[in-house]
Amino acid sequence: MTSEVHLSRVEDEFREHSYPAAREDLVDSCAGTTVLFADGDADLGDLVADIDQERFESAEDAFAALQNVLPVEAVGEPGQSDGDA
Repeated sequence: MTSEVHLSRVEDEFREHSYPAAREDLVDSCAGTTVLFADGDADLGDLVADIDQERFESAEDAFAALQNVLPVEAVGEPGQSDGDA
């Protein structure tokens, strides 16, 4: 995997792995890759480690599971409201 990747390209990075894949295998493969967010970054291996799912059937499956563990900084413009005013 590359050392830095934008969040929008993470699914492409996941496609470099063979599936089905155990979470721990994907964690090892992704460790050291920095995901760049709209406001900040995180280690992709750490994010994958936070996923509860033990096995992924495809890159799409892994990326969908990743969406559930992303920090608030991952999407949108920094400081932007959700419109709940």
